[in-house]
Amino acid sequence: MGSHCDDSIVSSVKIPTIKFTKLFINGEFVDSISGKTFETIDPRTGDVIARIAEGDEEDIDLAVKAARDAFDHGPWPRLPGSERARIMMKFADLIDQNVEELAALDTIDAGKLFSMGKAVDIPQVAATLRYYAGAADKIHGDVLKMSREFHAYTLREPIGVVGHIIPWNYPSTMLLMKISPALAAGCTMVVKPAEQTPLSALYYAHLAKLAGIPNGVLNVVTGFGPTAGAAVSTHMDIDAVSFTGSPEVGRKVMKAAAESNLKVVSLELGGKSPLIIFDDADVDAAAQLALTGIVYNKGEICVASSRVYVQEGIYDEVVKKLVEKAKAWVVGDPFDPEVQQGPQVDKKQFERILTYIEHGKREGATLLTGGKPLGRKGYYIEPTIFTDFKEEMLIAKDEIFGPVMALAKFKTIEEAIARANNSRYGLAAGIVTKDLNVANTVSRSIRAGTIWINCYFAFDNDCPVGGYKMSGFGSDLGLEGLYKYLHVKSVVTPIYNTPWL
Repeated sequence: MGSHCDDSIVSSVKIPTIKFTKLFINGEFVDSISGKTFETIDPRTGDVIARIAEGDEEDIDLAVKAARDAFDHGPWPRLPGSERARIMMKFADLIDQNVEELAALDTIDAGKLFSMGKAVDIPQVAATLRYYAGAADKIHGDVLKMSREFHAYTLREPIGVVGHIIPWNYPSTMLLMKISPALAAGCTMVVKPAEQTPLSALYYAHLAKLAGIPNGVLNVVTGFGPTAGAAVSTHMDIDAVSFTGSPEVGRKVMKAAAESNLKVVSLELGGKSPLIIFDDADVDAAAQLALTGIVYNKGEICVASSRVYVQEGIYDEVVKKLVEKAKAWVVGDPFDPEVQQGPQVDKKQFERILTYIEHGKREGATLLTGGKPLGRKGYYIEPTIFTDFKEEMLIAKDEIFGPVMALAKFKTIEEAIARANNSRYGLAAGIVTKDLNVANTVSRSIRAGTIWINCYFAFDNDCPVGGYKMSGFGSDLGLEGLYKYLHVKSVVTPIYNTPWL
């Protein structure tokens, strides 16, 4: 195993001083009303990084009041879209100027690779802001062709106060994916970051204020799901809630929305995404795609290719390549530029993944490689591959959210489609083939929100992502991601003595 897990490794990168640990409400950093705090942990070591203000229902209420006032009486929804765009562009520039510090915060808080944060994640969130800034002055409705003597048109109006509940696997990416379109739309918002990864969200709040986003438009309340998160879902004065996380919590969010004010809900609830490799694939390229698809970001990625189906003609060759590549994959300190995989986000997730590995062994799947923790401290796990799995096994049914692949052989295209669709999830899928007809048939047959052909993780700001089945509903990214923060209003007026309708 390509491991750099050694207690003697000391990162050469200067760990940033933690500047922001309080709630951000109405443009100010404030203590929680209760005065309570909680620890945020460095998954490289299990050590405490800082104590963070623990917001709960009362704090969410204050944040919602600020957001409501900013929406009902403040300038943000009333500015021309071009002016909102200018402020959002300034926000993006400030992110670019603080790339190193933001990337380091996500590394110490979430175990994410520092090199990837600097090169990809943080520049990408600035790009997401700019994409939606570009849309802010292009929000418009349609003129309608009525069948009687009426003139009618539609308006797209901001939905109001939005609650965003952010997951821990991509703290920066998911935050900006949600707040950017909501800002462009003219909404105000309350953000509840994951309790595992609160640090970067507070830093972004600081940068938003510097950029000139008015007080009350963006509020960040750190705290726990059952208290602060639940308060967002149940609040009578939040107009919409956007949640990314588990189906179990997604159900609670939806139920809370139904039992409170019937707020609009959008949910992204993970997946068990299949990658189907056909006989005509390039074996080395396909094996690399399959491995990267499950171990990238240590498998803590909602669209991870956790079920890999390989056609029987090249199955043995792909298995051999996968084992070679998995054993060479470098696990260790995420600040080390040579390292390809850091620690899982926290002890709970680390133990959960190891439990699923035990389930896989117990249920009769073959452990091909990996399966063990690495190092004497921190939450590191070897890239793990099981073969001979059945769809009813837990390792094939449940989203593990770790570097654990389930690998199987198939004969026909029909079998591959049937097995790929045999899941309660439907977030993403991958197809590797040189045959256009196969690619077309399979991409139209799989019930999933994103299908990647001869690529994987091919995200783009203009490309919406969302789920089928229990992966949720509502899209992020693209213009679809903007429209969910806008109401459509029809306006109708009579017209008299018109020469035409």
